[in-house]
Amino acid sequence: MKLSDFKKELSVLDTLTFVQPNGKIVPLHFHITEAGLTTKHFIDCGGTIREEKVVNFQLWEANDFDHRLSSKKLAGIIDLSEKVLNLGDFEVEVEYQTDTIGRYGLNFDGKNFVLVAKKTDCLAKENCGVPSEKTKLKLSDLQKVESGCCTPNSGCCN
Repeated sequence: MKLSDFKKELSVLDTLTFVQPNGKIVPLHFHITEAGLTTKHFIDCGGTIREEKVVNFQLWEANDFDHRLSSKKLAGIIDLSEKVLNLGDFEVEVEYQTDTIGRYGLNFDGKNFVLVAKKTDCLAKENCGVPSEKTKLKLSDLQKVESGCCTPNSGCCN
């Protein structure tokens, strides 16, 4: 989800709710302790220099159970971040603490923001020797070979 999409959905919400990939709701007393731009400048395993930029929000929960972050307050934090940090309309990434700090993509289900698990991948499969995936076929699905090859007495196995 890009920042513009996030802001659009945020503008119509009364209650701000985030749902973890396992379906559990992030406790409603969460804080957004960071809003920013994260830049990753790297070389992939094929030698290509790459740069990735994401808008980042860090969700954190404390023991102040009466705290509730409103969608209007978060919109103000985003507006300030856009001005001060010169944020672009990049993908939104959310950091949230479970067993370790998790980095998640973001979707919207019409009512809640949903944290989406991110996965690693090779960005240079064609350059680094990773074999392409072969299509798996069942032998029973293969069509019979034409012209009598591999039939008894065809001579194909001599």
